[in-house]
Amino acid sequence: MQRVLLLLVFLSLFQCKQSETSEALPSIDGKSTYTISFENAVHHEALVNATFSGIPTGEFEFRMSRTSPGRYALHEFMKNVYDVKVTDDAGNALETSRPDPYSWIVNGHNGTVNVSYILYANRGDGTYAQVDETHAHLNIPATFMYAPVLANNEIEVTFNVRKDFNWKVATQLKHLEGNTYYARDLQYFMDSPTEVSNHSVRSFDVGDQKVNFALHHNGIEAEFDAYFESVKKVVLQQEAVFGELPKYDYGEYTFLGCYIPNASGDGMEHRNSTIVTSTRSLANGGLSGNLGTVSHEFFHCWNVERIRPQSLDPFDFEEANMSGELWFAEGFTSYYTNLMITRAGLMTPERYVRGLTGGFNYVWNSPGRQFFNPIEMSYQAPFVDAARSVDDINRNNTFISYYTYGSVLGLALDLSLREQNLNLDDYMKLVWNTYGKVEDYYTVKDLHTTLNAYAGAEFGDAFFNNYIYKSGMPDYERLFKTVGINVTKNDNRVSFGGFIRNQVITANVTMGSSAYNAGLEKGDKLLKVGKTTLTETKSLNDAISQYKPNDTVTVTYERLGEVRTTQLTFQKDPSYSIALSDAENAEAKTNREAWLGAK
Repeated sequence: MQRVLLLLVFLSLFQCKQSETSEALPSIDGKSTYTISFENAVHHEALVNATFSGIPTGEFEFRMSRTSPGRYALHEFMKNVYDVKVTDDAGNALETSRPDPYSWIVNGHNGTVNVSYILYANRGDGTYAQVDETHAHLNIPATFMYAPVLANNEIEVTFNVRKDFNWKVATQLKHLEGNTYYARDLQYFMDSPTEVSNHSVRSFDVGDQKVNFALHHNGIEAEFDAYFESVKKVVLQQEAVFGELPKYDYGEYTFLGCYIPNASGDGMEHRNSTIVTSTRSLANGGLSGNLGTVSHEFFHCWNVERIRPQSLDPFDFEEANMSGELWFAEGFTSYYTNLMITRAGLMTPERYVRGLTGGFNYVWNSPGRQFFNPIEMSYQAPFVDAARSVDDINRNNTFISYYTYGSVLGLALDLSLREQNLNLDDYMKLVWNTYGKVEDYYTVKDLHTTLNAYAGAEFGDAFFNNYIYKSGMPDYERLFKTVGINVTKNDNRVSFGGFIRNQVITANVTMGSSAYNAGLEKGDKLLKVGKTTLTETKSLNDAISQYKPNDTVTVTYERLGEVRTTQLTFQKDPSYSIALSDAENAEAKTNREAWLGAK
């Protein structure tokens, strides 16, 4: 691989695109240099030193990011930074001011500004940082301050590892020497999570490139060997979808795995790497249970990282990017997550089909479809993607995850295309060749146009007009039948319409449901349904199992200390059951094998 040539071509493309989408930064001969040390790891602290050199005279700004690549909400990393000291290259304190909670303005510098601070870090996932005696798990935006004026300039970082813990460094950053690494600019630096720990590494070659897995865990090497064999199978099935791996910037892709008790379960994609974290060890179900995150995040190295929405580039470290394409970027990736595991022979078709049921019912029985289509659901990401709020919200009635919504639409599109002797794999490959491979950003309109080019305007227009620009439901009964699957409604049963724990309704009841129409609400404690008194041993499900749709009963409940009654009329259970058909024909079986079989 001609790595130098590829790097120059990419850098040229990146700078061209950035100039088209944001105000160009002045060209300066500056540099950002960092060191990070972990002497007080036992108390979750890291000491960061940053040197910003070659900066213009006048006011100089440095700041902490408010966002992290792969996340779509604000996270306010500044809250974990303290003991900030600002000096010149001679160690003299510099005058600073604080225009907002995230940044500093420096006056009177001589072209170099040194900044030191303590970082508190104790969440090991795909967004934050965690420092303790087991590792330094570093998402870059949560760890390092940056200088906006140096965004297009080179960055070097040295990780002062704890030799007493046998720590070493795993990252997609370019290795220079020792524990010093390089990023060509701020966008690449911020997109380069780093795991510093006593981890193990496995690698295999795919063509002229290498796929690595750096795993920090408490298991044995034989478990990692077995797990990595499964990872390899998933990687190769995903390569088969697109016909090739992306050209990684330095010829390598690295999984950064933390399967340890003090981690938080997560996964986060990056250009040439991904973080995958879990509290589930390989010995305790992780050999199969952790593969879903691996499959999802690796698919992103095509879909999102290179097949990239215009709305996500350049990534904004001061405000949340809003994207209407997440139903495709995240949702279609979610569709392929378990499909790839099944094609790799690591999940049975029966289990795969059963697994479709939960997401299917969640999407098609949600009241949220009356408020937002898939594009508008994607717009909600800044409020739901690990975002936090303290006021009560009504998301269970108004929001459908773009992950799940896009996944069931990806399923429908795949089966619809297969009716036409086409398939979603080849559509994805066309999107890859048109946009991702050449790193040209796309919009929803581009996805629509590409589907028209692949399957014809009548087919493409029908799909987008009914299911993307509107919230219609495809004819799944017909589509599933083509691959020997039955989908049936459970309308011989009744439904209540709310989540119950210890007799208390724990979330807003579903709009239009039996409970909603009866005026019941979150926080109500159910005491009696008809003649049945609810107790620890007599649940709501026990009480309602004797009723049929349209039956009316008196419900006694307690609200704000007052006992009340209401009349509740039971509605049909709106859920669906999905299962392999007992009487499938040979054609349907052949179609299913073509869909779920190895490529």
